Amino acid sequence: MISIRIAVCLLEIHIPEATSLKQKRQVIESLLKRLRNRFNLSAAEVGHRDLWQRSELGLAAVCRDSASADRMMERVLSFIERDSRVSIISLERELY
Repeated sequence: MISIRIAVCLLEIHIPEATSLKQKRQVIESLLKRLRNRFNLSAAEVGHRDLWQRSELGLAAVCRDSASADRMMERVLSFIERDSRVSIISLERELY
């Protein structure tokens, strides 16, 4: 029997230094690319696309078990928190 878990996270973030949609997109695209490369997960901007200083990101990762899914999401959130260009406003996590 195959046992896998899917970790999903919805983040609302603030980008305080963005003064235009172009600046916001640069920060978001850079962050998403780094997340994909470092953690091999799916990541996309899924909300607040028309606001300069806010964004909603959707993240998803396939893991072998619940413990590894939790560890991965903790590492991902720590990585985002260390990025001085953004701050996390809220987050929702689910495990399937």
